[in-house]
Amino acid sequence: MLYIYRLAINLIFLISPIIIIYRIFKKKEDPKRFFEKIGKFEKSSNNNLIWFHGSSVGEILSVIPLIEKLEKKNRVKKILITSNTLSSAKIIKKLKLKKIFHQFFPLDANFLVKKFLNHWKPKAVFFIDSEIWPNMVLRIKEKNIPLVLLNARITKKSFQKWNFINNFSKKIFNKFDLCLSQNNTTSNYLKTLGAKNIKKIGNLKFSESSSDLKDRSNFKIKKSLKKKKIVFTAISTHKGEELLCAKVHANLKKKYKNIISIIIPRHIHRAEEIKDELNLIGLNVHLHSSNKLIKNDTDIYLVDTFGETKSFLKLSKIAFMGKSIHGYGGQNPIEAARLGNRIVHGPNIENFVEVYHFLKKHGISTKIKSYKELEKLVIKFKRKKNYSNQIIKKLAYTGNQILLNNEKEINKYI
Repeated sequence: MLYIYRLAINLIFLISPIIIIYRIFKKKEDPKRFFEKIGKFEKSSNNNLIWFHGSSVGEILSVIPLIEKLEKKNRVKKILITSNTLSSAKIIKKLKLKKIFHQFFPLDANFLVKKFLNHWKPKAVFFIDSEIWPNMVLRIKEKNIPLVLLNARITKKSFQKWNFINNFSKKIFNKFDLCLSQNNTTSNYLKTLGAKNIKKIGNLKFSESSSDLKDRSNFKIKKSLKKKKIVFTAISTHKGEELLCAKVHANLKKKYKNIISIIIPRHIHRAEEIKDELNLIGLNVHLHSSNKLIKNDTDIYLVDTFGETKSFLKLSKIAFMGKSIHGYGGQNPIEAARLGNRIVHGPNIENFVEVYHFLKKHGISTKIKSYKELEKLVIKFKRKKNYSNQIIKKLAYTGNQILLNNEKEINKYI
């Protein structure tokens, strides 16, 4: 199986120039840095370097509170963060941390992996969430470098794929020195796949970063938003869910004056399509990228830029989680809840069942099946005052405990 995998990766490497050119055209790659993925690295290295790898924005942001603590340790000289996406690189660039630097993760071709490890010589490696690359894992352990799966999350779909090639999977997963899982389901999956040292600690996304991410949102725009009554913020919406939220707004508009709803689609390239769709039902849509102040008759504020979800969640009190009515698996609600939002979601939350169960247990989340139910909940929640502070306090304690437990475990490897 390993032979087949390596053959496939090498074939991908051969056509990678075509793939990269296409992605540059689609503005999904940095035209100045794409060579990092095929073997170009920074000149400097460091013997006391530790390395974190996460796929994209969410994975990277989840470990920033932990990295902030590591930055304060004298024995940690440099922290390499690798990721796969352009959006994550932009977020890392905004972090005001002195010891970190970013590199794009190389293609998992055997010769590139060897070159990467020989160059950086990491003291310890931390893969985040479900980022597991066979060649990289095997070469890391050949060099006897400690390897930890941090904030581990294995979905049912991902487990089924790994379990289909169980003998191969066990050769990969048993190479991890430690797996710190988010939930019981992941712990059970990891055990079946051959991981040996598994500890359930909880989801690091409950922890809050103290880093000052520069807010690119125009202050005047935010000030103008605050003059209106924000109905809710809809996050990571998929096709069909924007219309659902818009119908709720249209109905509430008949009962309440000076209201506005914020929609942040999962795929921002759909912004114009969404705007046209909502215009057809008589709603005025304002695009965030226009950098213009909203008008008095604006109904929907459509965020069509990367990395600003947190800014808008701070302004709202209710968050609808996308991909939970149209789509499969749902979205992680932790950040929205941590910022004081009541969580509303559809029935499709397969990838985050334990998180939603925890929030429901504490009276923070509610399931809906239709826009009528969402409308009723919005009206109900609007009557509750100062509930946001209660949510923030509940989750702050949980997050701090999870962070301390993670720090305690990884200190053994650095």
